[in-house]
Amino acid sequence: MTKKIAIKIDVDTKRGYDVGVPRMLDVFKQENIKASFFFSMGTDNSGKAIRRIFRKGFLAKMLRTKAPSTYGFKTMMYGTLLPAPHIVEPNPAPFLRAIKENHECGIHCWDHVYWQDKLPYLSEETIRNELTKAINLFEKLAGFKAKACAAPGWQVTPRSLKVQQELGFSYCSDVRGYYPFYPVMNGKKYLPLQIPGTLLTMDECLGSTLDGKEITEENIVDYWLSHCDQDFNVLTIHSEMEGLKQLPILQTFIKKAKKLGYEFIKLEEGKNVPNIKECEVYHGYLPGRAGTVARQGK
Repeated sequence: MTKKIAIKIDVDTKRGYDVGVPRMLDVFKQENIKASFFFSMGTDNSGKAIRRIFRKGFLAKMLRTKAPSTYGFKTMMYGTLLPAPHIVEPNPAPFLRAIKENHECGIHCWDHVYWQDKLPYLSEETIRNELTKAINLFEKLAGFKAKACAAPGWQVTPRSLKVQQELGFSYCSDVRGYYPFYPVMNGKKYLPLQIPGTLLTMDECLGSTLDGKEITEENIVDYWLSHCDQDFNVLTIHSEMEGLKQLPILQTFIKKAKKLGYEFIKLEEGKNVPNIKECEVYHGYLPGRAGTVARQGK
């Protein structure tokens, strides 16, 4: 059986959306592959992420990944010294182009920083309101409803899973794990299906020591490919990194994977994986990441 790779793109910021998404679409068109985009539909409050500076490992990560040059000065000021701009509505063109070119498109959130930093404290009503705003704008622009959702920062609570179930998504991609599964949290089963990210992200890898070696821009592609050992592999990338400064790394990854015989598919095809089981969702750590993420129990 041919091994498969799904590229999942998280669009977190205005700059990543306005500039990074079109550049990625150019690469995907050139390489003749389809990918899965998840859009932050509302405001860019990236500057408020500075509150994470007291979280263990956050400052080291920012330095390792050269965050100021990666994200840009304006992005790092949005929501603090600069007003938080809206991402999609002022410029629907990248969003609509991704749809027109037959990429899979779904909801990431309304406000990425708000969800990632505040989710444990949010009520069901607030979570529903945040997702509903994103869903409504998606449908207004696209002309159809979003069928998938991917939680910012892989942050999940029983309340968020319950709301996503009520909203009727076809699947979600909120968790880091190994293979598609039905989530169980605190002893309660939820729908829809979870299709987790299986590979470490670029910001987790760069500058980290993994498998006994430091991961750099020169060897990260080989590191990723060495860990594409599932029949269905999911690489999460970001329009702010792989869509901008690190775009050549993305294209190299695609070219090398093709030569090795991997097939690129949309994330939704994870619904067709056989023998899907229920798995517990827990909060745990990953190499190179500050704070915890939702993880799939074995």
